[in-house]
Amino acid sequence: MIVIAGTLEYASQEARDGAVAAGRDLQEATRRDEPGCLAYVFAADPVLPTVMQVYELWENEASLAAHFNHPNYFDMRTVLGQFERVGIPAIAKYRCDLSEPVYDRTFTPRADFFTAE
Repeated sequence: MIVIAGTLEYASQEARDGAVAAGRDLQEATRRDEPGCLAYVFAADPVLPTVMQVYELWENEASLAAHFNHPNYFDMRTVLGQFERVGIPAIAKYRCDLSEPVYDRTFTPRADFFTAE
């Protein structure tokens, strides 16, 4: 599994909000049309008024590679690029080899990986 997470910063809250709204249909299309896409979210940060949070979840490298060659990806770049950004996007990918729930059976949050015990 691959997680993509990070931020894009815009010149103003209006630019950020415009980018979020303009990207909505492409987020839906990516989730619907691209095999291996488990999550695809470009959302307004509730604390930082000019920041967009990016969160994507992909089944594997092949599905992410296919996304990078899909029209949805190119269209999303075009849409987001219509709004003035500042700085360099701070977006990274993470390969996850183990996934577990945060909460155990008693709904206690756990930082350790406990299901393999």
